[in-house]
Amino acid sequence: MPNLPALVLPFSKIHKDDIPLVGGKGANLGEMYNFGIPVPNGFVITAQAYEKVIDHNALQPVIREIIKQTEVTNQKELEKAAIKIQRLIQTADIPADLVKEIFESYSGLKSGDKNPLVAVRSSATAEDLPDASFAGQQESFLDIKGESNLIQAVRSAWGSLWGARAIFYRATKGYDHFKVLLAIPVQLMVQSDVSGVLFSVNPVTGNKNQVVVEAVWGLGDFMVQGVVNPDHYIINKSDLSIHSRQNVPQTIMEIHDYPSGVKKVKVPEKMVNAPKLTDEEVIELAKLSMKIHQHYFFPQDSEFAVENGKVYLVQTRPITTLDMSKGAKQISESQLVNLKQLIQGEPASFGIGFGKVVKIKSAKEIDKVKNGDVLVTEMTAPDFVPAMKRASAIVTDKGGQTSHAAIVSRELGVPAIVGTKIATKILKEDQLVTANGATGIVYNGVPEKGKAVAVKEFKEEEFPQTATKVYVNLGEPELASIVAQGNADGVGLLRAEFMMAEIGTHPKKMIRDGKSQVFIEKLAESIIKFTHSFGERPVIYRATDFKSNEYKNLIGGQNYEPTEPNPMLGYRGCYRYILDEPVFNLELEAIKLVRNKYGYKNLHLMIPFVRTVDELIKVKRIIAASGLSRSNSFKLWMMVEIPSNVILLEDFIAVGIDGVSIGSNDLTMLILGTDRDNETVAPEFDERNPAVLWALEHVIKTAAKHHITCSLCGQAASQYPDLVDKLVSWGITSVSVSPDAVDNTRRVISLIEKRLLK
Repeated sequence: MPNLPALVLPFSKIHKDDIPLVGGKGANLGEMYNFGIPVPNGFVITAQAYEKVIDHNALQPVIREIIKQTEVTNQKELEKAAIKIQRLIQTADIPADLVKEIFESYSGLKSGDKNPLVAVRSSATAEDLPDASFAGQQESFLDIKGESNLIQAVRSAWGSLWGARAIFYRATKGYDHFKVLLAIPVQLMVQSDVSGVLFSVNPVTGNKNQVVVEAVWGLGDFMVQGVVNPDHYIINKSDLSIHSRQNVPQTIMEIHDYPSGVKKVKVPEKMVNAPKLTDEEVIELAKLSMKIHQHYFFPQDSEFAVENGKVYLVQTRPITTLDMSKGAKQISESQLVNLKQLIQGEPASFGIGFGKVVKIKSAKEIDKVKNGDVLVTEMTAPDFVPAMKRASAIVTDKGGQTSHAAIVSRELGVPAIVGTKIATKILKEDQLVTANGATGIVYNGVPEKGKAVAVKEFKEEEFPQTATKVYVNLGEPELASIVAQGNADGVGLLRAEFMMAEIGTHPKKMIRDGKSQVFIEKLAESIIKFTHSFGERPVIYRATDFKSNEYKNLIGGQNYEPTEPNPMLGYRGCYRYILDEPVFNLELEAIKLVRNKYGYKNLHLMIPFVRTVDELIKVKRIIAASGLSRSNSFKLWMMVEIPSNVILLEDFIAVGIDGVSIGSNDLTMLILGTDRDNETVAPEFDERNPAVLWALEHVIKTAAKHHITCSLCGQAASQYPDLVDKLVSWGITSVSVSPDAVDNTRRVISLIEKRLLK
């Protein structure tokens, strides 16, 4: 008697090569279960069982005729056809021998419990393959208990193979509808305290040296649907250090509520702003992701759940969105320079798209989106796929990088930005906009043809490692979590001025009003957004360098600031700290709060505009008196932006500093005696002037001689590759550039370093 195909298989008898039997999801669950990954126990109702039900009820010719008469690009027709087919599936007779096998497997799933709570999932045999993802197209059913409920959930899962979006997807991918079968994994429920997703490579940038972890309170459906945005972690594979953290407040969550299923509840107040995972749990998850990747020899997208502190993986599948050639941008980022930035969200899918804004609220309106439109919505749902395919770019209010919108956009090759919070309010119907899916920025207008700046094409590895560090210049706390996900080695210049402006009141007025502690806590709160987001990478805080005319703009500033004919050369920088020691102490107390109370030891201090060696000595005494001392974990840097810094650099170094950062803008102006903000003389401003080059070389080589670090912050490093060539050859240890210039600057440096090594 020939061997008949199995109708039901336990996880213990399933391996990764069993996709024809159990689908991609089922095969991966069995494979993980059998090589030691913590997977809740279960069994799979095989694809052959589904096929048996179709044949037993002679449904194939009936369904083919329904589809033949349906125009799948017509949403209304498609939905009607889907409803007809699903009714046929859900009322079909199930053979008695199959029912018996399902019930026997279910009753033996959990020792001592004949009717355990289970999840009933869907696993298409063409699903989760390297060339196609059916993300979110078939349904899962949670908290199923009892034999009759189990059978009903199985019927519904089979029916979900014939949902409108699934039919559309198969048709556009060219799949035969009956070559895609459905297996059903039945798995013990995990009562998730935290749920999330692991990517064994960075799915947005394609960086293979990083693992991405995203997590939400409660069940994971709200994350996939874009109802809540997840915490986001990037982990470096090389040393398992946390590259970046992004903690997002969460006010609602979805939880199990047997027997009614699931329900939406408020997140307890103490948990709203709390991280969903500890750093130790993040690293544990990263290790699991790397283990799975290594086992499958292919990047993996895995789902996890945490119950009572124990981590479970509930499924894994290949990442299908790494080939971004379809979404290759047709215009250069350099063409966006003159466009006004409107909003910023999470980068979700590479590429640049532009067109007129079309806002929709539900799938009923997707016909409004025509080819080349920019689709703007609160959040996308799986039923949006036909419109997403037509769009030149997608922008949403809600959702994270692992939401359905993000995953499907990457696969479709459509640039996408998610989690903007305000896109549907700010962007106007029919407004022409440009969306950069790599940076998360939406611009007003579209690029002009022929306005592109020549940019050298680099065919080196996408994310090269360089001996010369590439830091980023930052000042706005709201950008910290987004920029931290990029490839900067840290923050080389954290400007205090924007944070001061956000506080809004002159520090002397706050001292007078008895609000010193309020100022300290607000400043510390802003700094933490950077130190937390950048993981273990250094953040160099440059103490306030407001000039007197800028300080005057703060509330109460008119009462405390002098009127100066030339504020640039006036009461600023280090000299101000010595004369206004109480104000400087507010900054030092904020630094101590961040480092000592909150534990962010990656925060360091840099002093700007130090005119004389005596000034440096005096300010160091103030710093030491506050309780901050130079050590392996706390570095003191000095800006080099005055000719006296260059001429007397060895004397400054002798006082005791750990590094210098060349402020190329001020230094060039003061060497050449020209104001770059004065349009009459601005053409004379050039960091490549021989006098400036002499100063740069002298500083870099002097720093190297005395074994301290040397950086350069300013646009020169990103504007002039020939200057970068000189800086690297002289031995500079780092450069610090604007966020949009990090990757290109690193590629330039990589080519230079390789040439120098040869």
